[in-house]
This record gives sequence, C-alpha cells and structure tokens, in this order.
Amino acid sequence: MIKSFFRLDEFKTSIKTELIAGLTSFLACSYIIVVNPGVLSATGIEYSALLTATVLISMFSSIAMGVYANNPIVLAPGMGLNAFFTFSLVIGMKVPVPTALGAVFWSGVIFILLSVFKLRELIIDSIPVSLQKAIACGIGLFIAFIGFKNAGMVVDSAPTLVAMGPVNPITVSFFIGFAITCFFVLRKIQGGLLFGIILTTIIFIPIGRLYGDQILVSFKGVFAYPDFSLFGKLDFMGALKWSLYPAIFSLVFTDLFDTLSTFVGVSQVGGLVDDNGRPIRMKKSLLVDAVATTFSGIIGVSPTTSFIESAAGIQAGGRTGLTSVVAGLLFFPFLFLSPLLSMIPTQATAPALILVGAFMMAPVLKIKWDELEEAIPAFLAMILIPLTFSISHGIIWGFLSYTLCKLIMGKHKEIPKFLYVIDGLCLLMLFIH
Repeated sequence: MIKSFFRLDEFKTSIKTELIAGLTSFLACSYIIVVNPGVLSATGIEYSALLTATVLISMFSSIAMGVYANNPIVLAPGMGLNAFFTFSLVIGMKVPVPTALGAVFWSGVIFILLSVFKLRELIIDSIPVSLQKAIACGIGLFIAFIGFKNAGMVVDSAPTLVAMGPVNPITVSFFIGFAITCFFVLRKIQGGLLFGIILTTIIFIPIGRLYGDQILVSFKGVFAYPDFSLFGKLDFMGALKWSLYPAIFSLVFTDLFDTLSTFVGVSQVGGLVDDNGRPIRMKKSLLVDAVATTFSGIIGVSPTTSFIESAAGIQAGGRTGLTSVVAGLLFFPFLFLSPLLSMIPTQATAPALILVGAFMMAPVLKIKWDELEEAIPAFLAMILIPLTFSISHGIIWGFLSYTLCKLIMGKHKEIPKFLYVIDGLCLLMLFIH
C-alpha cells in the first residue's frame, strides 16, 4: 500500500531507502527546532510556546508535502523570515506580536492566490535573477550578523555604530563552539549544526559557576506538555493597516524567492525535473508551502518555507513524499521536550546562525559583477539588508535601483514590464513607511 501510494517503483526507490533519507533530512533540518524559538524569543514570547508552534508546523507541513505533493522536501519556519519577523517587524517597527502573526497569515493567503491563479510565474519572470541572488545573500549576511551579535562578538558602539566585542568567557566559549560546529559541517556529519548547538551549550555550563558572572545554562527539567498558548492569537484585522503592507509585501516576496530557489536546487540534486529541466510536482508543492505559511500565522510562528537542507535526504536516495513524511514524524517527540531545549542559550545557537549565513552566500557567484547595471542594484540590495536591519528595505531599494540603472544605460527594453508595477508598489511602500 505504501509503495503504491508514494509510487516508489516509478521512482526506482524502496521503503528502506526512503526511511534512511527521511532520517537524513530530519537531522539536516533539526537545528531549526532550537534556533527558531531562540530567534523569535527576542520578541518576548515564551520559549515553550514557540517550540510547540515550530515543531507543529514543521511536522504537519512536511507530512502534507509528502502526502499531497509526493515530494521529498521538508518544511519548517524559514531562516531569514524568522529574523524579519523578529527584528524588522516586531522589534524594529514595534508591531504587536498578534498583529505580526496576522501579517504572516495574510502573506500566506496572498501566496495561495498567486499559486492558484498562476501569477507567481509572472512575478518571478519579472524579477531580475541578479536581484534574486543578491536578496538571498543579503539575508545570509543578516542572519550571520545576528549570530555575531548574539555571541557578543559584535557590540554597540556610539562612535562607529558597531565594534568588536570584548574577549571574555562568553566569547571564548563561542569561539570553541564555533570551531566544533565547523568541524562537524566540514566533515559533512549529518545533523552537524544540531550537534554543534548541543556541545556549545555544554561548553557554556561552567560560565557563571566556575568563572564569569552570568549563568547562561540553567536546568529546568526534561519533559512538559506542549504549550499551545500562541494558537489562534493572531490579529487578522490589525494586520491590514496600511503601515504593514510593506511588511506583508516583503514576506510574500522573500518566501516566494526562497521556496522557488529551494525547489530548483533540490530537484537538480535528485534529478527530479521534467524534460524542460523544471522541477516536477511543483504546482502542488508550492500550494503546500503557501498553505503552511498561512497556518504559521494561526499556530503562532514566523512563515514556513521549504528547506534547502532537504537536499541531504535526496542525496541519500529520497525520491518521494515518504521521505518528508518520515522527517515530519521525527519532529513529534520534541513537542514534549521544551524544558530541556529551553536550557540552550542564544549564544549557543550563534555558530549555527553564522554558518547558515555562510551557506546562503553561494548565489553571489552567479551575479554578473562585470555588468555594473546588474552589480550596483545587487550590491545595494545585499548590503542594505544587514545595514538597515530590514529585509524589506533591501528588497525595495534593489528593485528601484535596478530600474534606474537600466534606464540610465538606455536598456529600457531589458526591464520586464511587470517590474514597473513592482516599482510602483515599492514607492508606495516607502511613502507609507
């Protein structure tokens, strides 16, 4: 029954191979269980509630991807999207958490409409490839910057805005943890980021006990019932204020870029493409991703997206949705481990954030740096995201500067017509902001 449902014979795979692939994908993605609540807890939300929401959406959306789309892709709250939710939306714009969750919900609704009415192809075809790559890199720099900040390696400085942090027990322990995490990653050990987080937490235990004056790791128990306090706490109507339209716009575009690049990347890894080189089963997969984002707002977490780490399971032989179903089920036990996982300080997740940021820099090689009308907008989008602490500002100025540079060069024919519409929206959003 399982073989026929997931069409294992058609894709020349077996139940054993899919089970191993599912475990491999889970280990590659499992760091999000700890990292996502750690990032979002900066908003003041209870860690246990964030852990429950993260595990629930990761579990159900991954299973849905497997059952409905039959794709071996794991879904979970996206890195970059969680940073935008926390530092740009809630902390930066001072948007209340329920309202921010409402913005996540509406971005998912828009994503669904784009998928159903096939507008996503029009939008993607209108966004220059160089900007797509630059935005991904900018988000990577943003995530890495947050990691360095959490580790105390980068601190506030009035004369220079930022400066190198002091060498103290926290930063020294961070360096050791970073070296250990790098070892796991460079040796390609599955689950390396998660193992790095665990060992870095252990390294932080003596701080405040044997040396230093701040206790970072406190044992609070092992098991607890899931905390559903965030479920249904979103503010639907409050999120429809004009001032939040730029945020919803940024959520939609970032999620769309992230999802499409993931599908293209992992499909190439496993040969899951049609005769034209396009990912197979993409329509259903995009719909699952969009619905998952909508439910993210309802459950109480930042937008969910497809994880590029799913490529690990595909490399292990995963070819069908059974892989993502297995990975999704493996999230379940962590619903009951919030006291244990809440021991992990944000400093211990810093190495993982920095390395994820490094991974996201790969697209920089595909930007045409020798063509200045492509390079300048790409650079602006990439650098403004971390410097303004705002993904939306990087996206907006990237679009506007691209159009301007092409017009200056007399290459107006190279500007997709729909990009003018997007530019108009960007100007409107700057005005609203």
